[in-house]
Amino acid sequence: MNRIAVRSVVGGLLGGRNCNRYISTAVAVRPLDGAEFLNRRNGDVLGGFYWRRMMSTVPQSAETASLGEKEQKESQSSVSDDAKKGSDSVVVSNYWGIQRPKITREDGSEWPWNCFMPWETYKSDLSIDLSKHHVPKTFLDRVAYRTVKLLRIPTDIFFQRRYGCRAMMLETVAAVPGMVGGMLLHLRSLRKFQQSGGWIKALLEEAENERMHLMTMVELVKPMWYERLLVLAVQGVFFNAFFVLYVLSPKLAHRVVGYLEEEAIHSYTEYLKDIDSGKIENVPAPAIAIDYWRLPKDSTLKDVITVIRADEAHHRDVNHFASVSIKHLFHYHAFHWFFTILSLL
Repeated sequence: MNRIAVRSVVGGLLGGRNCNRYISTAVAVRPLDGAEFLNRRNGDVLGGFYWRRMMSTVPQSAETASLGEKEQKESQSSVSDDAKKGSDSVVVSNYWGIQRPKITREDGSEWPWNCFMPWETYKSDLSIDLSKHHVPKTFLDRVAYRTVKLLRIPTDIFFQRRYGCRAMMLETVAAVPGMVGGMLLHLRSLRKFQQSGGWIKALLEEAENERMHLMTMVELVKPMWYERLLVLAVQGVFFNAFFVLYVLSPKLAHRVVGYLEEEAIHSYTEYLKDIDSGKIENVPAPAIAIDYWRLPKDSTLKDVITVIRADEAHHRDVNHFASVSIKHLFHYHAFHWFFTILSLL
């Protein structure tokens, strides 16, 4: 103890400090390295040992924990103060804490839509040929054509010339094939380690475009409760039927969609005739349609139906081309073995 006291007095004198504080309260804890030797703030250093005042009976670990809690509370209080100061300028959009960048229109006004962004908008090609028709040549072509004509009969009976409701129902069905085809081609690409040739993206974009048609029609036509129930029934049946059809024969599935798009062109043409004749009021275009198709501010319902019809003509050409371009999802011998095993069960 006398040696410790003497070393403390000598060290204090050499360091230019008051030695009285070290005589009875200093305890050697552990050796320090060079950086810690120079940077330690809560004690004094002598001969490579860390000397700390022990003015209470609290253990060193408990004292260190209390200091850490104090620093944590101070940091939390500073963060809360900063949050209060910046609460007026920072908007947290989700739980990740990522602020949405400010997106504006070309005129500088704020972009109001979350379902699509300005870079996803476009001007529809109105010069596309609307009268083009794929003449059925093969057996599958004739099956697809007759199937679509049969499906049109109950639609004509139920909707008659209510083309607004008819278009709404049509779009709930038209948005299904692109999603089903894109999903199955995506799985085939993963399964076979092969590129899709761009068809996955093309079909998913078609599904998204058809969905935007539906969002536009909902702004124009308010569906009744029984029409909503009909949508649920038709979508449930059509999705599963088209899924099975696409697995069995993508060629037939795309040919069916191509003929469905031809019927959609016909329906929208009749819709435009009723607008021109005054049977349907030519109301102002919804804001979502103006932004999505980059239409003029004074656009009307007729302008909206015109661009939707052009989109359907584009989908018609894409699906008729896909019918001869997309290969089968599985080899035919796989189906042979599948049905053989199924018959044995």
